[in-house]
Amino acid sequence: MTLLDRLALFQPLDYVAVAALFLFWAGIGWRVEHPSAKHLSTTRIMAGYRQDWMRQMVTREPRIFDAQVLGTLRQGTAFFASTSVIAIGGTLAVLGNAERLANVASEITLMDHPTIVWEIKLMVLTLFLTNAFLKFVWANRLFGYCAVLMGAVPNDPAHPDAFKRAEQAAQINITGARSFTRGLRSMYFALASAAWLAGPVPLMMAASITLVVIWRREFASHSRKILLNV
Repeated sequence: MTLLDRLALFQPLDYVAVAALFLFWAGIGWRVEHPSAKHLSTTRIMAGYRQDWMRQMVTREPRIFDAQVLGTLRQGTAFFASTSVIAIGGTLAVLGNAERLANVASEITLMDHPTIVWEIKLMVLTLFLTNAFLKFVWANRLFGYCAVLMGAVPNDPAHPDAFKRAEQAAQINITGARSFTRGLRSMYFALASAAWLAGPVPLMMAASITLVVIWRREFASHSRKILLNV
């Protein structure tokens, strides 16, 4: 079976749904990281608090509290990275037994498709999960860099490098948090992509719902109002 033959197995609506899925994923990611100055996203608001955290750390004695907070952040990234690996392993295991999946899916969806169709649909899910894993691992590494920079901040607040290194730690912390949120978004859209197993219409619905949920959490959530109430 050639590539064109495989592509012909999908309906035009399938291509529209998959395009919408990736467009929503890329679009909401760009909007979250590049919001308007008048309506910041929760992620950008938290970036400001991370800078304030590092400035306060300079004069805090001892700095055990800051180390504990950063340790909690690293534990979170490690947990999600492990979860992503487990999910990837499960998806690959299903891919290895795709014929059985095709039989079960055909009974549920009442659609009789070749095995390759179900394999391709699962590959899209695996792609999102893999991206999430890479983002979580990199976030964990960046938080490790942040820990080193925090340890390099002089104990004397009057030292000329104290606030400079604290600002460096803040920027690395913000970068790590950005990678972590990117991983979370990939996880959200990985769940949405699973709806493609039921057809293109469920995929479009799932992608749209995921888009709305992420937008609300970043731009219209109660927690965002609390962060802005200063």
